[in-house]
Amino acid sequence: MRNQLCCWTSLFCVSVCSAVARQDAVATPSPRPPIALSVVVTDKSGKPVSGLQQQDFTLLDNKSPQPILSFQAVTGAGTTDPPVEVILLIDEVNVNFTHVAYTRDQVQKFLKQNPELPVPVSLAFFTDSGTTLDDSPTRDGNALIGRLNDNKNALRSVNRSQGFYGADERLDLSLKAIDQLTETVGPKPGRKLVIWIGPGWPLLSGPNVQLDSKIQDRFFNSIVRLSTILRQANITLYSVDPLGTSDDVGLRTSYYEQFLKGITKPSQVYIGNLAQQVLSRQSGGLVLNSNNDVAGEITKCLADATNYYIITFEGLPGDGPNEYHALQVKVDKPGLTARTRYGYYAQPTPITPR
Repeated sequence: MRNQLCCWTSLFCVSVCSAVARQDAVATPSPRPPIALSVVVTDKSGKPVSGLQQQDFTLLDNKSPQPILSFQAVTGAGTTDPPVEVILLIDEVNVNFTHVAYTRDQVQKFLKQNPELPVPVSLAFFTDSGTTLDDSPTRDGNALIGRLNDNKNALRSVNRSQGFYGADERLDLSLKAIDQLTETVGPKPGRKLVIWIGPGWPLLSGPNVQLDSKIQDRFFNSIVRLSTILRQANITLYSVDPLGTSDDVGLRTSYYEQFLKGITKPSQVYIGNLAQQVLSRQSGGLVLNSNNDVAGEITKCLADATNYYIITFEGLPGDGPNEYHALQVKVDKPGLTARTRYGYYAQPTPITPR
């Protein structure tokens, strides 16, 4: 069994590393532009809090307070230029046909409840033949229902029951999908909220899944690039699990938490560090996986699009390439919690030739 797993691990890593070949290196940056953070502040009940001022915030980079270069409070729809865009991505790869149909019904329910959406919304469909993205975001919920119905749900060749090799293929497809998505929407100005409706792709981490140092190096570079392009594209990722309480709960919904801590060196890498839920939390988004009310969970994510704060600061240079910097935003008000990106990978200050 152990030999089989080692063989599978080698095959898997060749597949995934091929899929993220473009993620193997981060180019030496030009002089560092300010880093912008979208910060959502909530009270003890989880309700967004507005009306805060710059002096209420403290920003820590590797536990060191940093000056805030600019501050903006976003309250209500249409208060930013360009406006926030929301992308509802329906995952048709990592769930079975029945749950895909349920997801579509729930998305349609959400749109019926919101015929006039607070921010522009577009639809994306992730299948085993690729990812299609509607490039015409709209606030017209009825128009989106029409687009949803026009996109037919097709039977898939990749199933949850295909064991390790099926999981390998689904992870490969999923990483390609998120890379394609960031390439497509990244160049657009403004903040993007990507609400990924699916249970996440396989974590494929455990005591019998071991990675050698060369493979860890490759995955570390992939983690660095995904973290960087999500930040630079101003994308906040959300995970809404349509399985909710209808599937086995417990370990399925919480195992990803073991991989949330920022990775500082290749020897710390597990495949689970690339889990969709991990990327969501680290980008400042939410992981909602214990409720079958998908329409309600989408509404909860959408609240982040209309009530948040934008803080910019000058990122610190790295002592070496791909140096992880942990970020924390504190609010000087009792009972309030700030949620933002977990960190970023810093690069050394480039040397300009004389």
